[in-house]
Amino acid sequence: MQNIVQNKVWNKLIIALDVDTKSKALELVDALRDVPGMFKIGSQLFTACGPDVVREVIKQGARIFLDLKFHDIPATVAAAGIEATRLGVSIFNIHAGGGAEMMRRTAGAVSECAEREGLDRPNVIAVTLVTSSDATELKQMGVLASPQDHALRLAQLAAESGMDGVVASPQEIELIRSAVTKPDFLIVTPGVRPAGSEQNDQKRIMTPAQAICAGADFIVVGRPILNAPDPRQAAVRIVEEINAAGSSSASTSG
Repeated sequence: MQNIVQNKVWNKLIIALDVDTKSKALELVDALRDVPGMFKIGSQLFTACGPDVVREVIKQGARIFLDLKFHDIPATVAAAGIEATRLGVSIFNIHAGGGAEMMRRTAGAVSECAEREGLDRPNVIAVTLVTSSDATELKQMGVLASPQDHALRLAQLAAESGMDGVVASPQEIELIRSAVTKPDFLIVTPGVRPAGSEQNDQKRIMTPAQAICAGADFIVVGRPILNAPDPRQAAVRIVEEINAAGSSSASTSG
């Protein structure tokens, strides 16, 4: 079966449902579902509510990026990937730091499951380096490379290992685009903050327009939308900024 995400034509905004109850999540989806291309369900909501919340959001007609960052032995992550495929998510992620075999086996298991069971194949993307990490934290873990160099190496490994794309901070987008030539390789970018919003615990950030101009396929935004007085209006403004940036980039490249 074909990948769910193709040709990069979707609305590029992914709204993070970083809330702690199913009722809050479904309320947000009901209010916002025609604005973003996808919603992200991460560790907090999934741990609180389990896979049922994923099914409920999909039932409402929304697409899901399942952000659980699987990282374990290859067989375990491959099995988790099969279950994510059966859930019907559009994208899910695993840690590139889990290594080439883990990534290859997961990509293969997902493709085999989708083909065998007649399901759409989700895009499997690899997390390079979380956006809260910086050079100091890498050094504490024994990694002497800069965040950019470390993320780039992991992105290259992900591409070589059958991943459909990566999660990478805005600051690594252009490096990855230059180094990875795999067709339709997705870059999903967290650490995006509209101008004037709080940085929170993100350390390597850009505005939505900057991220899109740098080459991101999707940007993930949570708190600047969820904490806004009018979340829908905040989301619409970001989509407008994305569209304007995309039009500007197309005109420049043309």
